[in-house]
Amino acid sequence: MVENELRELIIIGGGPAGYTAALYAARANLNPLVIEGISFGGQLMITSDVENYPGYPEGVLGPEMMEDFRKQAERFGAEFLRDDVTSVDFSERPFRVEVGDNEYRARAVIVATGASARQLGLDSERALQGRGVSYCAVCDAAFFRDKEVVVVGGGDSAMEEAIFLTKFARKVTVVHRREEFRASPIMFDRARANEKIEFITNAVVDEVLGEEGRVTGVLIRDVNTGEIREIPAQGLFVAVGHDPNTSLFLEQLDHDEPGYLITQPGSTATNIPGVFAAGDVVDHVYRQAVTAAGTGAMAALDAERLLAAEEGHEATASTAPRLEAEEPRIEAPRVKAEAEV
Repeated sequence: MVENELRELIIIGGGPAGYTAALYAARANLNPLVIEGISFGGQLMITSDVENYPGYPEGVLGPEMMEDFRKQAERFGAEFLRDDVTSVDFSERPFRVEVGDNEYRARAVIVATGASARQLGLDSERALQGRGVSYCAVCDAAFFRDKEVVVVGGGDSAMEEAIFLTKFARKVTVVHRREEFRASPIMFDRARANEKIEFITNAVVDEVLGEEGRVTGVLIRDVNTGEIREIPAQGLFVAVGHDPNTSLFLEQLDHDEPGYLITQPGSTATNIPGVFAAGDVVDHVYRQAVTAAGTGAMAALDAERLLAAEEGHEATASTAPRLEAEEPRIEAPRVKAEAEV
């Protein structure tokens, strides 16, 4: 085991939240180490055009935007390690973060490992990601104006995606593998009342069809009869839920039933003083790059305030929320996120 020098701050995760936290922390002279992971950049790395992030009036490719985030943090002195964390020890300070045979220690840690959209597991789905296959209607619906799209799922998120898509798409077909829907009655009734939405139950998507790198339709299979038929479509939205990337932290940090980390009200602080969480590891509601970036900034400000308080002087960022190390922890309400399969 190779032990490295003690650092002020380690940020685990390289997406909008992690890179923004790195930018704020670096400008505050905390010299953060960002262990960004092999799959750095988060879900933006499988997103083609991003048109709803402020500052990019002409839109931007998801990977390009993440590279911009990274470069800006690097400009101010953030250090990056493109590898995966293998274990963490938050039982005492300094905290210990292991990456293979290397151990890194820090006075504070920000967890920003994001969440992963559940996929159908099809080769054709992966091949057409960002080319008609999407996991976020709010992000991509505008690309499907006057087109036909398919939504896979049966929970509230699937209904919300379908309803939102009707603002742009000509027709939305919801495909669900069961007869009954998991969605709440009010959400299902709202979707069913929309004349642009059709429902196909007891069916699964077997293949995503494409020509010249764009989605042209899907093959669906009736789970009862085995009958296969084609549905013409220019887009496929998979809405079967998300999984927070928090397995490394669940034994040490408070979390809800699906695994999202719980933070104190009005703060990014977890149940362990000095450990903060930002981005989609705590957010199963909005899941947007801009909201993740916002909580990344909050986490860096929270960490700076705590470290400065422990050193007996004020943090340089006067706008940072005051978080004292000796404050008793306030239990956040436990919200159960839906699991939509």
